[in-house]
Amino acid sequence: MPATDLSLLIDAALEAGKIATRYSGTQAQRWDKPDGAGPVTEADLAVNAMLEERLRAARPGYGWLSEESEDTAERLECRSAFIIDPIDGTRSFAEGARTWAHSIAVADEGRVTAAVVYLPMRDLLYAAAQGKGATLNGETITTSAIADLQRSEILAAKPNLDTRHWRDGHVPHFERAYRPSLAYRMALVAQGRFDAMLTLRPSWEWDIAAGDLIIREAGGICSDRAGQPLVFNNAHPRLNGVIAANATLHEELSKRLDPTGPGIGA
Repeated sequence: MPATDLSLLIDAALEAGKIATRYSGTQAQRWDKPDGAGPVTEADLAVNAMLEERLRAARPGYGWLSEESEDTAERLECRSAFIIDPIDGTRSFAEGARTWAHSIAVADEGRVTAAVVYLPMRDLLYAAAQGKGATLNGETITTSAIADLQRSEILAAKPNLDTRHWRDGHVPHFERAYRPSLAYRMALVAQGRFDAMLTLRPSWEWDIAAGDLIIREAGGICSDRAGQPLVFNNAHPRLNGVIAANATLHEELSKRLDPTGPGIGA
């Protein structure tokens, strides 16, 4: 990984924030993607166009995977690839809310090595580089030290509490919270604001790539719902859910979850 990958991502994220905030969320043109894939706005497309032009010009040998770009097999021939969600939390953006993020990452041979999650409306910039730790607005962050699952506060949508997800149908007690952006949920766990996060449905790589590294560099563990390490830049860029927490809670959640449970939830 070039030493400048992280600074490149930070500069690009800040520019993305400037572009997105020029749009009024409720006034931005919005479309629904085919096959129930969710909404997209003109702001998503404007940010995506800038990021693709800027990042690919800086790293012409890197592949490109973005929620708002047509995917091709070309990226699979590249050792490194950008994995991008121009606006994670598009529904929140379109509603005029503040909780949406730019999620930008570089994966090298399947492992994320540089990552940024930026929430311009909240002035929160989470960043990490492999082996260099994780930061929020330049200050070091670490995951929560809470080890008792019953005392933990976990970011998870209500469908994750379906008994079919848990061994013997028993859902353990914990405090549940929710935030709209998946990238932001992962960053909040890295920050220690929440003790863990779960998403038990298949998850697109662009939603979780940046958060994966930020959590790991903050001292946590990030895996799929079966406890397997996350590997990125796959031919089909969707992974088997996410469990993110400190080591103790991650182990406890992995034990309690049924890895063969239904792929529903958010």
